Amino acid sequence: MPDTIKGLHHVTALASSAARNNAFFTGTLGLRRVKKTVNFDAPDVYHLYYGDEAGTPGSVMTYFPFPHARRGRAGSGEVSTTAFAVPEGTLDAWEARLGEAGVPGLERVNTFGENRLLFQGPDGDGLALVEAEDDRTPWTGNGIGADTALRGFHSVELRLRDTGPTADLLGLMGYQEECRQGNVTRFVLPAHNGAGTVDLAQVDAPQADQGAGSVHHIAFAVDDRAAQLQIRQALTEAGAQITPVIDRDYFWAIYFRSPGGVLFEIATNEPGFDRDEDLAHLGEALKLPQQHAHLRADLERRLEPLGD
Repeated sequence: MPDTIKGLHHVTALASSAARNNAFFTGTLGLRRVKKTVNFDAPDVYHLYYGDEAGTPGSVMTYFPFPHARRGRAGSGEVSTTAFAVPEGTLDAWEARLGEAGVPGLERVNTFGENRLLFQGPDGDGLALVEAEDDRTPWTGNGIGADTALRGFHSVELRLRDTGPTADLLGLMGYQEECRQGNVTRFVLPAHNGAGTVDLAQVDAPQADQGAGSVHHIAFAVDDRAAQLQIRQALTEAGAQITPVIDRDYFWAIYFRSPGGVLFEIATNEPGFDRDEDLAHLGEALKLPQQHAHLRADLERRLEPLGD
């Protein structure tokens, strides 16, 4: 199964306010909102997608903003940090920008020889910017220049009580152990879409309690449905309990719980976020899954205005 997984596809987290979440990711971080839709299972809750111009797999952070949701409690069995790549030499500018915006938790660290700026999102989300050589084209439409803007995901870090079984799973998915630093082991795909790094941190901590600011799941990218079925078969043969293929309108998805408790998804790169909107107008109109189309009038009245 070499080269089937291309890297991260998207990371999906929980929030407590759609407007505050939207303002932070589009205004403070300068990402593009590439889709405004609703949760398939709870249509009275938005599903907001932020990324580069086209919502390229490996760049897309998504949120379910449940109004007034309680904040999650950090612990083991969760994605603790979602990191974005930024150009080398830009952390001073980013630290100043985030500081002026009142973003909490700012801390400069060096991890695996990389300069990293830790910070928190609106609900205490564990986020980071990492200086990296990255030739992906950023979105600049929200006023942040190409010499500074986010390139897409750099990596995610999972905090686990026992990293061994998840390390084995990543190996099955094509990742290779690259290095270790303290209690953290880094795994990297030999060839990837720019978002090919997963860090596993072994911790002695109580189980995380998911809520606003917590990552709900991480999705890994495959080219198409044929590749998805190939990896589904391999994972099933290895003992994973995997859902049937689910049509998510902008990609097809399968889900399974990793050994450490983190929900994993395998998502296709096709058909993409421009299947129902022109590229120039991504994320502007409320798009509804077909099964919820009859709810449009009610949802447009009840959903929190995003303020844009």
